[in-house]
Amino acid sequence: MSGHSKWSSIKHKKAATDKKRGVLFSKLSRAIMVAVKEGGPNVADNVALQNAIAKARDFSMPKDNIERAIERASASTDGAAFENVVYEGYGPGGAAFVIEALTDNRNRTAANVRAAFNKAGGSLGQTGSVAFLFDRLGVVVVEGDADEDELMLVAAEAGADDIADDDGVWQVTSAPTAFAQVRAAVEEAGFAIASADIRMVPKSLGEVDEETARKLMRLVDALEDDDDVQEVFFNFEIPEALLTE
Repeated sequence: MSGHSKWSSIKHKKAATDKKRGVLFSKLSRAIMVAVKEGGPNVADNVALQNAIAKARDFSMPKDNIERAIERASASTDGAAFENVVYEGYGPGGAAFVIEALTDNRNRTAANVRAAFNKAGGSLGQTGSVAFLFDRLGVVVVEGDADEDELMLVAAEAGADDIADDDGVWQVTSAPTAFAQVRAAVEEAGFAIASADIRMVPKSLGEVDEETARKLMRLVDALEDDDDVQEVFFNFEIPEALLTE
C-alpha cells in the first residue's frame, strides 16, 4: 500500500499547519457533538465519543475546544439535526470514492458533492456502487523506529487483526469494535501514533499515472473543503513523486 497508507499521516501533518485549521476544528467539534447526542457525554461509556475525541487530539485540537463541544451538546439541542450520510462515486480514471458527511441539509450536501465530482470529470454513484470495494476497519498508523515484534504483540493482545510495514510506517488494523482498545494499547506502549481512526480501507489499489493522480487529489481537496464532509476514502495508488511534492 506504498504511497497510500502514508497519505493518512501526511494529511494529519498538513492539517495541523495550514490555514484551514478552523474549518477542520469545526468538523471535529460537530463529530464530537453528534457523538454526545447519540451516546451521552460520559466518555467512558461512549465509544463513538472516545473515537471522536481521540481524532480531535490527533489533529492537535485544543482541550478547551473539545470540552466546549461536549458542553454545548449536553446543554442544548445543537447537533440534534445532524445526520450521517454516505456518498459513493467515481473519479477520473474510474477511481472509487466513498465520502462520509455529517449534515443538517441532505440536499445541500448532495448538490455540493455532485458538483465536485462533475467538475473533476467524475460522477456521483448510487448507494452500494463502490462500497463493496472497501472494508470498514480501525486503523492505527505508527511512525518512527518501532520494534516489529513488540508492536505485533501489543496490538494482537489488544485485539488487532494485522500489522503491515510500509517503509517505516506501520499500519495496525482491527475490527471497528476493537479500535479504541487497540489504539489505547499502542499508545500506552509508547509507540508514536501518526493517526488513528475508523475508515474505509480499499481491498485493492488501482495504479494511475501522475496526471490522473493530480486530478484525483484535486477532487479529494475539493471534497474535503466542504464543511459537511468528514472523510474522503479512495482506492487509487498515490505516486511517490506526488506524495513527496
